[in-house]
Amino acid sequence: MHRNPARPLAPHLTIWRWGPHMLLSILIRITGAGLATVGAVTLVWWLVAASTGAKAYESFADHADNWYGVVVGVGLTWAFFQHMLGGIRHFVLDIGAGYELSTNKRWSVITMVAAIALTALLWAYILMVK
Repeated sequence: MHRNPARPLAPHLTIWRWGPHMLLSILIRITGAGLATVGAVTLVWWLVAASTGAKAYESFADHADNWYGVVVGVGLTWAFFQHMLGGIRHFVLDIGAGYELSTNKRWSVITMVAAIALTALLWAYILMVK
């Protein structure tokens, strides 16, 4: 089988113009992996600390209340909202709506902004109640 060297093997970044919908596609994969790994480890640590006793739970709570624990919490919260909203957007696309390029780009940006806004609102509430 002969290949024409003037034709690309597959679409590449030099052919496609970068857009927010492409970034969102990558973010869904990254946030899913982050939730599955970091989220699972944090959940297991919390469950083990809660079932082991007061001293273990106090150690977990100390780490969670420290600056790096808050950073992990904010990151997991953003990943959750980003993944959830991106999944809802994909569900709408699966129905067959929103494929027009301008609509797709607009909803991609709205999804990313909404994830940041929901994360900020939730953490503002958490820090105010605390």
